[in-house]
Amino acid sequence: MSDEELKTSGANRQRRLKQAQMQRQVRRSQRRLSRLRSLYKFCLVVCLIAFGFFILKLPQWRLHSNAFDSLNNPQLEIVNNRIVPSQKILSALRRNQVPKKPIFLVKTENLKKSIKQLEPIQDVYIRRFWFPARLQIIVIERTPIVTISPNMDVPPIAFFSDDGKLIGREYMPLADDYKTVLVVTYGTGDDYRNWDETKVKNFKRLAMLVERETGETVEYIDYRNPKDVYMKIPTANIRLGSINPSIFDKIQRLPSLLPQVKMINKKVKYIDLRWDSNYIKLDE
Repeated sequence: MSDEELKTSGANRQRRLKQAQMQRQVRRSQRRLSRLRSLYKFCLVVCLIAFGFFILKLPQWRLHSNAFDSLNNPQLEIVNNRIVPSQKILSALRRNQVPKKPIFLVKTENLKKSIKQLEPIQDVYIRRFWFPARLQIIVIERTPIVTISPNMDVPPIAFFSDDGKLIGREYMPLADDYKTVLVVTYGTGDDYRNWDETKVKNFKRLAMLVERETGETVEYIDYRNPKDVYMKIPTANIRLGSINPSIFDKIQRLPSLLPQVKMINKKVKYIDLRWDSNYIKLDE
């Protein structure tokens, strides 16, 4: 082998050696970068976990221990209640301990059960707001349709809802914009505490039929004697006798009787619907 060939061979070996060294250097750098990336990811995950743990420990995720102590607490809102005072709903909530968990882990079933024990409450929904933690209590109340009074001059002492539920005097009086049928009864002979949903709705149906036929508002139904019932409208008293299925047909006579009542110069005591024939009783 000539000198020139030896020089060329030596140069090639040097070049391959440098290439191998450079490749090893690149591989070391890649491994170093890979380790750094792994370390960075690990540190990032640790930081995120620590940050998440810190965030979850913030008191804004939880209800304060005095959340059920006052209606002025910003963590508690009660809406849609018109019959049940907010203070009674708050008292029902106090039967439960204030949850200590983050608000998104809180179960509200026991809170709902406590509130639904209040008689006028038909249903309740509880909305949870996460940050800052607060509860919104949305109540659905029963609809009053019949009120009960022992006398025309005495304010109602109880009411029946549209599902036949009797609600006592602790939730009276009702707001003026509730349109109910006032039934005057002593509770003797036919105790209103024993009325069922059908009977209650019959009073409502009776009043609505009279109002439709006469165009006048029913002021009250006098049920103090269940065998001799009266109904009062502005123009006259209406004597119904006992309430039975036939009375609904007899009420349809009223549109023809009222003009006669208004034409009579004497005071009318009542319109008698007990019989098959029309009868207007004058006040002697």
